[in-house]
Amino acid sequence: MKTQDYIAIEDQYGAHNYRPLDVVLTRGEGVWVWDVEGKKYLDCLAAYSAVNQGHCHPRLVKVMIEQARRLTLTSRAFRNDQLPLLEKELCELMGYDMMLPMNSGAEAVETAIKMARKWGYTVKGVEADKAEIIVCDGNFHGRTVTIISFSSVEKYRDGFGPFTPGFKRIPYGDAEALATAITPNTVAFLVEPIQGEGGVVVPPTGYLQRAREICRARNVLFIADEIQSGLGRTGKMLACDHEGVRPDAVILGKALSGGMYPVSAVLASREVMGVFQPSSHGSTYGGNPLGCAVAREALRVIVDEQLCQRAAELGDYLLAELQKIQSPHVNFYRGKGLWVGVVLKEEAGGARRFCEALMERGVLVKGTRHNVIRLAPPLVITREEIDWMLERLREVLMMA
Repeated sequence: MKTQDYIAIEDQYGAHNYRPLDVVLTRGEGVWVWDVEGKKYLDCLAAYSAVNQGHCHPRLVKVMIEQARRLTLTSRAFRNDQLPLLEKELCELMGYDMMLPMNSGAEAVETAIKMARKWGYTVKGVEADKAEIIVCDGNFHGRTVTIISFSSVEKYRDGFGPFTPGFKRIPYGDAEALATAITPNTVAFLVEPIQGEGGVVVPPTGYLQRAREICRARNVLFIADEIQSGLGRTGKMLACDHEGVRPDAVILGKALSGGMYPVSAVLASREVMGVFQPSSHGSTYGGNPLGCAVAREALRVIVDEQLCQRAAELGDYLLAELQKIQSPHVNFYRGKGLWVGVVLKEEAGGARRFCEALMERGVLVKGTRHNVIRLAPPLVITREEIDWMLERLREVLMMA
């Protein structure tokens, strides 16, 4: 079948909750993907940073096949031999006492919300059903009803009320707004160290450090959503590492399995994670042996192939080269590591047309917030491949 045949089938039988670019992919290797008609593309989205290790990394494929032949699912009614090893290795790598495995990023965020509320009631002493969590304008933490309840993007909320109470929004990057917003009922501050879906928004230097200090002083949990920003994307294992900040809890997902399988996790201290008791939370697939085996190898690949260092070095190069493109359509460039937002001027007509033009030239990117082009290639990309992409991006950004 041809591209349009697949698109026609999806339009007829699939829910219309996405508007993807009209490319139908069938194979991937490293930073490259191929469509059903054999055309080759450089992937500069990496499945929203899930594929930091590159598409179909041979080590991950090997582990996944081997584990799939042995045991794939036990549920948490029984133990398996992969989950304890992932728990130990992930906690030791990140410097936390305990972790709780889930599947999707949104599930992990929900887990962190439940944990924070439970901690607030059982440890901090907040009155029952009064716990409040502070979040930021422009946030994106997932798509569940509870999570969209505190989104500031109306299209994520439209038609899905009534919404879950217990959240307060403040401006992103404003630590003093956080200090003002905290009340005796505040149990946590949930924040993305860099806002990805918001357009790769990097907060002012010192913001995370100051926010952490405020939370510590006011007995409020500092929870970092590192689902997109973590595991090497910004040039550090965690984006919080750029300011030497250790959150009370960290939420991971996406690259935790290298794009091979849905795996997410919440990490925290024993005092905080210890609020969970049998039957208080769970997931049939969370912590399954197939996902755990893949995640263990995905973490080893990040370390063995020095992907954090690669992202730091190549990210500096990419941003420097972008600054040389004096496009009439570009307002400015921003980012950290191999995560860059090309912020377009309002009169540029939105990011979609630029993404479509790049697709025609063999580069796949995704727009966000209407006027931002995101660049987030797999961290295994080479300088030569970045140059190849830049040549095409330069051509597109200079078009009428």
